[in-house]
Amino acid sequence: MSDKIRIALVGLGFGAEFIPIYQNHPHTELYAIGQRSADSLHRIGEHFGVPVRYTSYEELLQDPNIDAVHLNSPISLHAEQSIAALLAGKHVACTVPMATSIEDCRSILEAQQASGKKYMMMETAVYTREFLFLKHLRDHGELGRIQFMRGAHQQEMAGWPGYWEGLPPMHYATHAVSPLLALANKEAELVYCLGSGRIAERLAAKYQSPFAVETALFRLRDSDLAVEVTRSLFETSREYIESFDVYADQVSFEWQQLEGEQPVLFHGEEGKRIVIPDFAHLLPENIRRFTTQGVYDADTNQHLSFKQGSGHGGSHPHLAHEFIMSIVEDRAPFPDVYTSANWTCAGLCAHESALRNGEPVRLPEFR
Repeated sequence: MSDKIRIALVGLGFGAEFIPIYQNHPHTELYAIGQRSADSLHRIGEHFGVPVRYTSYEELLQDPNIDAVHLNSPISLHAEQSIAALLAGKHVACTVPMATSIEDCRSILEAQQASGKKYMMMETAVYTREFLFLKHLRDHGELGRIQFMRGAHQQEMAGWPGYWEGLPPMHYATHAVSPLLALANKEAELVYCLGSGRIAERLAAKYQSPFAVETALFRLRDSDLAVEVTRSLFETSREYIESFDVYADQVSFEWQQLEGEQPVLFHGEEGKRIVIPDFAHLLPENIRRFTTQGVYDADTNQHLSFKQGSGHGGSHPHLAHEFIMSIVEDRAPFPDVYTSANWTCAGLCAHESALRNGEPVRLPEFR
C-alpha cells in the first residue's frame, strides 16, 4: 500500500481546480479522476497527467487503491454519492451543500458512523483569507464579545446547468451561514425566514419556490447570539457577493460593497479600510502558491463559481489540506459530519420557514 493517501476526484468542472493541489500535497497522490463525459475526462486527464480515469462512479468505488473521494458533482447527487463512497470504505470530501433534504443529511451521518471514515463538507467560506483573518482576531482576543453577525450570498445563476434553475435560495446557503456559525463556534437552533419578491414562473415551477430573495434570522444553540442571512439566486440586481459582517464590543468588521474595494475594520466609532493578509504560511510549502492563483487554464477555462467568487478567497488548498490532515492525524475534519449537517439544514429549515410565511422552524439535533 502507498504511504500517500490516494485521492479520486469526481466532477471536473470546478473540481479540476483541486487536481494540482492534490498532486503537490506532501501526503497525497491524485490517483484517479472521474466524470461521465469521456471526452472531457480524457482531455483533462491528459492535461494533468492522470492515467486512471473512470466514467462510471460505481466502478471507481470498486477500485481498492482509492483511499478517499472528493466529490464535485451536481448537488442532487451529493447524498447518494457520499453515502455510496462511505459504505465502500472511502473517506469523503464533498462540495456544498451536504444534501438537499434533512433526511439525506441524517443518512450521510449514519453512513459515516457505520463506516468510521472521515466526512468533510468542503465549505470554501470558512477557509477564505477574510474568514481566517477574523478567526485570528477572535482567537487572540482582539474582537472581544461578538454581539451580532450578518451573512449574504447574492449571485445571478442564469447560464448555470439546468438543475440550478429555480433552486430555493436557502437550499444553497452554506456560504453565508457557515462563517457566522464558525466564528460563534455554535450551531443554529431556530430560524425565522421570509421570502421576498418573485422569480419568473418558468423558474418557480421547477422547485415550487417563488421567492427571489430569502432572509433569515437564526437563534444559536446555547448562545445569546442571533445572526442574519440573506440569499438570492435569480432576477435580483447585484454584483456577486459572498460576505459576512461581524459586530463585537471591541472591534467590528464590514465587508466591502464592491469587489475592487477593501473591507472596513472599526475600533469604536472609528473605521478604516484594511488589506486582508494571505494565510498561505499555514500550508505546506508545495501548495502555498494555490491561495493566490487559479490552477486550471486560468485565462480561458475557469469554472463560473471560481470566476464569480474571486477565486473563493484562496480557500482551495486550505480545504484540501484540512481534509488530508484529518485522515493523516485520525481526527475529525472541520467541518465534520455533524457541523456539515447543521450548516446545510440551517438553509433547508430557513426555506421551510419562508414557505410558512415566517413561522419559526427548529433545526434537527444530530449529535
